[in-house]
Amino acid sequence: MAEVPEGTNVSLIDVAPRDGLQNERTVVSTKTKLELIGRLLEAGLRRIEVASFVNPQRVPQMADAEALCAALPQVPDARYAGLVLNRRGFERAAATGRLHEISVVVPATDAFTARNQNTTVEDGVALAVEIGREAGRAGLRCTPTIAVAFGCPFEGAVDEERVAAIAARLAQTEPSELILADTIGVATPRQVASVIRAVRQRIGVSIPLRGHFHNTRNTAIANVYAAFEAGVTRFDASVGGVGGCPFAPAATGNVATEDVWYLFDRMDCATGVALQELVDTALWLGERLGRQLPGMVSRAGGFPQPRRA
Repeated sequence: MAEVPEGTNVSLIDVAPRDGLQNERTVVSTKTKLELIGRLLEAGLRRIEVASFVNPQRVPQMADAEALCAALPQVPDARYAGLVLNRRGFERAAATGRLHEISVVVPATDAFTARNQNTTVEDGVALAVEIGREAGRAGLRCTPTIAVAFGCPFEGAVDEERVAAIAARLAQTEPSELILADTIGVATPRQVASVIRAVRQRIGVSIPLRGHFHNTRNTAIANVYAAFEAGVTRFDASVGGVGGCPFAPAATGNVATEDVWYLFDRMDCATGVALQELVDTALWLGERLGRQLPGMVSRAGGFPQPRRA
């Protein structure tokens, strides 16, 4: 598997409005979410995961998914994504008429699938394949996410061949991308490279892979770099490092968008995103949530400029 050279363009997909906010105890208003999305757009981000279409009793923070979509800023090159777990969620997302992408989640273990979606991996894969085809007929891109691809809070280690087999099934629908998610933040760089290698051996290189890494154990940036070295150039991130999964015990924030930006900027990899706007947004969001967010670059700033004597 060829390494990606430094200087390659990298795509950042900000998931703060969905994965970032879904586990927050502080109720975030639709107005604040829309301002967050507007700020991300101003920073240059053009792919944003805005909501999940799930049971509002289980994830109250996402109860305004339809209202949020109805008010999304209409920016010509912006691409908005919605996450779904089942057919009802897909129907709701498609009915908004305001989304461009659907992300459908397939956990890699039965224990996590049962808690997250009340089904099995086998049934989840079959449903994802079906939703992928329906999304295509509706003119929507569909991106399957293999959750807990690097470790499960209930079953522990996940066999990489199991992840590769799920990827092969999902590849049958020719998705626009396939996301490998470290949902609980347990992955390490060598493991990331090994799982990507196993998946590539099963599905080839025609379907782009996308990395989704949580920073629960402070390994997310190292894992992003390992994925990049293994050929991945698309990454989910959350401004400020906010985030967490309601169904994954102790799972904390996503890797911070500004931290990923710094990594690739110092490697001369273009992202099309402006750092200062990201930092300002992270600080603004921290104020709204009533705490300092875990992202590092929003605290320290970018690479220091020489000071005049």
